[in-house]
Amino acid sequence: MTSFRSSLCALALVSAGPLALAAGAPDAPRFVYSPYKHLAMWNDAASNVITAAPEGVRQPYISGNSSSFGRGALTWAFASGECGAEQWGKEPAQAVADANVGAFDGAGIGYIISTGGQGSMFTCASDAGMERFIARYDSPHLLGIDFDIEEGQSEAQVASLLARAVAVQARRPALRFSFTVATLAASDGSRTSLNGTAEMVLRAVRASGLRGYALNLMVMDYGPASAANCVVRQGRCDMGRSAIQAVRNVHAKYGVPLNQIEVTPMVGVNDVVDNVFSVADARYLAGAVRAMKLAGLHFWSLDRDTPCRGIVKGADATCSTLNEASGAFARVFARAFAASGADSVKVRP
Repeated sequence: MTSFRSSLCALALVSAGPLALAAGAPDAPRFVYSPYKHLAMWNDAASNVITAAPEGVRQPYISGNSSSFGRGALTWAFASGECGAEQWGKEPAQAVADANVGAFDGAGIGYIISTGGQGSMFTCASDAGMERFIARYDSPHLLGIDFDIEEGQSEAQVASLLARAVAVQARRPALRFSFTVATLAASDGSRTSLNGTAEMVLRAVRASGLRGYALNLMVMDYGPASAANCVVRQGRCDMGRSAIQAVRNVHAKYGVPLNQIEVTPMVGVNDVVDNVFSVADARYLAGAVRAMKLAGLHFWSLDRDTPCRGIVKGADATCSTLNEASGAFARVFARAFAASGADSVKVRP
């Protein structure tokens, strides 16, 4: 997942088969609200401190004074490569960890390590490599690991990744694991949702025996406004209602419990320019996530939660292409979950 993703409507879908009959894990993941932060965006390679520029001026996430940040839990995106020898874009993993783990832990801010993403892969062939990976970022405020698997990985690679996760869970049972996958949101009764890659991931997760995982749906880039792709209102995909339709489809078609499903919209104008996630969509989605007791809510991305400072057409990595104040989406989501008592920053037990 990046701010420039291909339309999901072009991805082939396969039959659910036995996936629809498989039972979900008996235990549910702890609820988390955390926006994604693309670490490569606004990065200073000399320091590798996680940095954003919500008002157009670059500042560290931890020590910055912008109210746009929200200061809740944050999902770091994306680590790629082989576990234990991973990188963050062009930056070495240890440099990123040294610059940020202690700062987040000291500030009492929870964080999730997200791997893979659109156009990249994260693999893990050994328990020793996975242990080096986890240990590098470990602190009482490491909430979990997110595997964003969109394309390119073989079933064997995904199965190996899952075997390593199961081994970690045996040693660190409180660590949260999520799997971020692409989805459509058909409203024509077909329940079209997960693509072939996502179905493969779900099969592998279930076969592995991993407990308490979350399936994180990328509720974005549905393609043309059609009931085969989304919930249509006034000639466009209604992005808030389409997100919930995707959840219902995955729950009904694949038997994934609602409390193991979480969602990640792309705020503002999506790569499919007719797919626009507004602040009103954010309010609707936050309320629905609370009412349905889903596993979590995230958004792509902290860097896009600000108006553009020039003429921009379509999606942009640095702004929403909407006339909304900096931090508008973060404030809607943060207020919704603060009001509900949802805890997104508590340290692991």
